[in-house]
Amino acid sequence: MPLAPPVIVSSDPSSFPHSVLRDRHPAIVRRVLADHPYPPEVRRRLERLLHSGVVTPLDAGAHDAEAWAAWGEGMYGRSWYDVPFLWAENFFYRRLLEAVGYYAAGAWRGIDPFGPQKAADLPGPQELAELDALQELPEEEQAAGVVAAALWGNRADLGFRLVQRAEQPAGELLVDERKRMWEVLRGGVVVLVADNAGRELLPDLVLLDFLLRTGRAARAELHVKPAPYFVSDALAADVLAELARFPEGSAIGGRLAAALRDGRLRLHTEDFYCAPLTFHEAPEGLAARFAAAELTILKGDLNYRRLVGDRVWPATTPFESVTEYFPGSVAALRTVKSDVVTGLDAGAERSLPGSWRTSGAFALIQVRG
Repeated sequence: MPLAPPVIVSSDPSSFPHSVLRDRHPAIVRRVLADHPYPPEVRRRLERLLHSGVVTPLDAGAHDAEAWAAWGEGMYGRSWYDVPFLWAENFFYRRLLEAVGYYAAGAWRGIDPFGPQKAADLPGPQELAELDALQELPEEEQAAGVVAAALWGNRADLGFRLVQRAEQPAGELLVDERKRMWEVLRGGVVVLVADNAGRELLPDLVLLDFLLRTGRAARAELHVKPAPYFVSDALAADVLAELARFPEGSAIGGRLAAALRDGRLRLHTEDFYCAPLTFHEAPEGLAARFAAAELTILKGDLNYRRLVGDRVWPATTPFESVTEYFPGSVAALRTVKSDVVTGLDAGAERSLPGSWRTSGAFALIQVRG
């Protein structure tokens, strides 16, 4: 593995990470305030988070205060802009959950602060029909279609869209290693680590249905977040809401429900998925699941950053070398919405626009078998 470059921080006012903390996080808090009739004490806590300039620890009574004290050693008392970007983003969402009383006793316990945004982003009949029609194509065309749908569905990121006002340009695939992905799949277990709910989760489910239906996977695990994070990240409840969108008599919806009932498709989550950690630090049990899988498919930008490390990698850093530690074969399906990129050919960046890393208009399918 190449020598690791510095971790990404947000201190440069002209940088993308700085803009996330400066613009996106306040927009998220304001949207949560607008979407819910929270009582005065919750609204005051959210306002304090909105104007917080210094990182402060969780309340000592929080169920995970000890874990965050360890993860945040050396971070508290510093500016949000001066701590690692990946840590700052994760802790922002944990503090937001604390502010709305997500884990506290009371009426707002367990209420998803991003629920209204997710509900508004659920797929409509046309999207369901288009994905349903894929199963009428020859199998190889289906294979290409379901992967493309899952890949570009990753643009459906509500947090990203809160501050991305311009119309998204057509997408361009910078690395396409689909062939290697299909070569790895020989009818074993597939783990898919989900990213967003709504319009992204639907094609993820269709991809899993295709793998199970065609025998390219004997069993599949869909890994989701244990709590609301990054606005649109998928929870188990979002999977069930998505399945309910399939019309009565839908072949795909019926097969997915049957697969859940008989265990060929399982939902799984871990506290790790809401921790400010990379997959280098995955707990033993989760690492064992990845090792036992024929292929782990990681969806989205955050999972990519956790896979390769949220660092200032040169874009030509070999993907295989930075993922060699991962306990099993891995595929990354990701539209590029942050600075971290690996695996590009030499000179590829020269033909790309200046905003290519953060526009959501470019994508990667990268595989280490």
